[in-house]
Amino acid sequence: MGKDKLRKFKENETFSCMVQPSAQEVLGTDHPLKGHWGEKMFGNTNPIVLELGCGKGEYTIDLAQRNPAFNYIGVDIKGARLWKGAKYATEHALPNVAFLRTRIEFICSLFAPDEVSEIWITFADPQLKKPKKRLTSPIFLERYRKLLKKGGIVHLKTDSRLLHEYTRAVARQNALDVLACATDVYGADREKLYGTPLESVCGRDAVDALFQVQTFYESQYLAQGIPITYLSFIIDHDGAYAAPDFDEDRWER
Repeated sequence: MGKDKLRKFKENETFSCMVQPSAQEVLGTDHPLKGHWGEKMFGNTNPIVLELGCGKGEYTIDLAQRNPAFNYIGVDIKGARLWKGAKYATEHALPNVAFLRTRIEFICSLFAPDEVSEIWITFADPQLKKPKKRLTSPIFLERYRKLLKKGGIVHLKTDSRLLHEYTRAVARQNALDVLACATDVYGADREKLYGTPLESVCGRDAVDALFQVQTFYESQYLAQGIPITYLSFIIDHDGAYAAPDFDEDRWER
């Protein structure tokens, strides 16, 4: 392991906005912050928004700066990546930003029912040929449902048309209420996003943010001419989530 990575790991331990649970705190038990994030981390009762697989945290930070009435938590397993976001949040004294180093599989040990209002999934691994590992699979939707408030929203922004179409198929299979859908956010679908249920539920600023907030990887994909897709839906559903009949080969690239 390089010295720079070790330095970042050590500095992560000094950031008050960084939470790094031990294995014992997430395996078969609940973390002390579960059900108390607003009170103990942010000192308020504002809505909590998660970004899963947040990487360096640039999307989490940008959203937090745009929306001070919400609390944002970036989740990732890579400590060296999280360091950048946590350092920025610390140096700029951002009161509504936190970072959580953990595997997304353990998320139910860290958040209580009704504790989260929205989830963002930005440029996640599409897990080719491994649909059960996709962050929008029925297995993961079940986890999210356990912590999201009724009417809670899942946002998916990705360069992977396969992941986008798979998630649309999951939403159709389970009759989930889709708020907005675009296969080319910065191109043909840009103006079509206005006037969708997303704008009605989240406001015009939420639509504006789709074009104005970008991750590091997103800017790289755009520079290569790769279309960026977006899908948002309400997770409410009775009973178990069902997997869709989905043609993997059609969308794989």
